Amino acid sequence: MTTDNIILKTDSYKQSHYKQYPPRTETVYSYIESRGGKFENMVFFGPQAFIKANLLKPVRAEQVDFAEKIVTAHGFEFNRKGWDYIVNELGGKLPIKISAMPEGTVMPVGIPVLTIENTDPKCFWLTSFLETALLRAVWYPSTVATISWHARQTIYKYLQETCDNPDAEIDFKLHDFGARGVSSGESASLGGLAHLINFMGTDTMEALIAAIEFYNATGPVGFSIPAAEHSTITSWGKENEANAYRNMLYQFSNPERAPDSMQPLIAVVSDSYDIFNAVSNIWGKELIDEVLSSRSRVVIRPDSGNPVAVVLDVLNRLGATFGFTLNNKGFKVLHNSVRVIQGDGINLESIEHILSMMKINKWSAENIAFGMGGMLLQGMNRDTMQWAMKCSAIKINGEWQDVYKDPITSSAKKSKRGRFSVVRENGIIKCKSLGSESLLRTIYENGELLVDENFDTIRQRAKGLI
Repeated sequence: MTTDNIILKTDSYKQSHYKQYPPRTETVYSYIESRGGKFENMVFFGPQAFIKANLLKPVRAEQVDFAEKIVTAHGFEFNRKGWDYIVNELGGKLPIKISAMPEGTVMPVGIPVLTIENTDPKCFWLTSFLETALLRAVWYPSTVATISWHARQTIYKYLQETCDNPDAEIDFKLHDFGARGVSSGESASLGGLAHLINFMGTDTMEALIAAIEFYNATGPVGFSIPAAEHSTITSWGKENEANAYRNMLYQFSNPERAPDSMQPLIAVVSDSYDIFNAVSNIWGKELIDEVLSSRSRVVIRPDSGNPVAVVLDVLNRLGATFGFTLNNKGFKVLHNSVRVIQGDGINLESIEHILSMMKINKWSAENIAFGMGGMLLQGMNRDTMQWAMKCSAIKINGEWQDVYKDPITSSAKKSKRGRFSVVRENGIIKCKSLGSESLLRTIYENGELLVDENFDTIRQRAKGLI
């Protein structure tokens, strides 16, 4: 009764706002946008999940009763009349209309991604009441999707410069390690799914469920491989480090596989004691024949030290023992049996630094993948992209009026006026006054979901394929 009660998914002060609008207010029209922040371009994602999780079940009388107890004890006069009207006269269906950009759209910041307005004049207060829940349903997954998208652009740039077939490599170059570092399972599911718009690699299993539950996925939308953690290596003891690695080969390789079947991939963290000894002497000497005969690809994971320096050192050591070839662009590619994944200290900046140093030293970007944890799913907040929901128009006694804020102390917080359309002109997405055919599609109205997209469509849109 508590967790699914939309009446309580708001800021406390919202409970008093129904009394604060001008007399004869009929409609409140608001929008959500990223006002700027760290990025110039963004990826929009999230409202369909929110709608399915929160807005399709009618509000029930017992939820109103419970909310009244909480709100009254909290020190507010509860809007009993308003919520009783929704339950008794509207069948519990919320009288609002939500219009939004197609999810997965790559667009400039500073453009509204969503609008919301009430459809029943008796519920003019409802638009703003939903701000808290709706804004966090948009800002968080959109910010994660944006961070992941920018990582993809950086990695793809270096693949294009140093790799013969960048399109075959890019989808698995950034792996989501973030499930343990987020504040909740809901963040893991939505943030993890937002990342999967851009990549195929994840260890966040809640994201796979979210894809099925909210975005009509019929199977897994992300994949992972057997991988060691420090406990599974150090439990063997330092003197048996080689045996710990050998066990990984024994358990997860398949030397009898058919030549045309998928090559087994095994990720092994190798810095529990001495990463350089592990690479040069254990993997590169003691176990090299076993690696080659396993017909697997061992992905070495450093997990400490300076990421740029350590990655380059590991590549050089693997190249010295396992060997490498030069691709058609003149860059070194490790033997097919070994690769590197760097998960420690990874963010947008360190990805750029690592790949730049690899390029300078003539290593192809295809030799490495990245794992990003907290900086992917938790290392941001609403201000990272300056997300906000603002009222821009109000209808009073049948007449629309522009609404805006323009504080003299902060031009960055100046809001938009009036109702508007979002259009694409000469390939550029812009905001214009109402009248042009808008890219904003009505996705929810009066309790009904009107657009129900599948995850593959959203992925294709983010890649510019539709």
